[in-house]
Amino acid sequence: MDVDTLNNTFSTGGEYELECAIELYGQPLLRYCHNILCDYHKAQDAVQTTFIKAYNKRTSFISGSSLSAWLYRIAYTTCMDILRKRKFLFFVPETKGIQSNTSANFINEDLKEALLKLTGAERALIFSRVIDEKSYKELEEIYRIPANTLRKRYERAKNKLIKALEVENSYYKRLEE
Repeated sequence: MDVDTLNNTFSTGGEYELECAIELYGQPLLRYCHNILCDYHKAQDAVQTTFIKAYNKRTSFISGSSLSAWLYRIAYTTCMDILRKRKFLFFVPETKGIQSNTSANFINEDLKEALLKLTGAERALIFSRVIDEKSYKELEEIYRIPANTLRKRYERAKNKLIKALEVENSYYKRLEE
């Protein structure tokens, strides 16, 4: 099923339309959630939850609008809920010492450490712009924030990430000396 047809039939469809949405958007949403959460297994859970929420609330989806933006919005709020729950349960920031399965880890450890210094919202915005190459107009639809505000937030997050990467790299440079 093509994107336009799916955009028009998802709200009134059933399991077949859900399967088509999973096939089209499953992997991109997994990468998106992984880059927000920096944990592959939590990202898988977030994507599953996203599709469950989307299926259960499919009647609230406006036919003809962008299913992609709607799913990214659900995924974003799901990831933010997971991050809030993690902070609430542990009362400590994310730990560096936990090692995940490297075959399922899409992020270089240095980049992961730098990304963990950003908020989840900042990671989501950077990922959307850099990896998914979404325009500010698309991001405005996903985040429901004006494009100019998103542009400024992106610039700030990018500068924060650059500084964090410089710190990580300076540590390794000192080790090499």
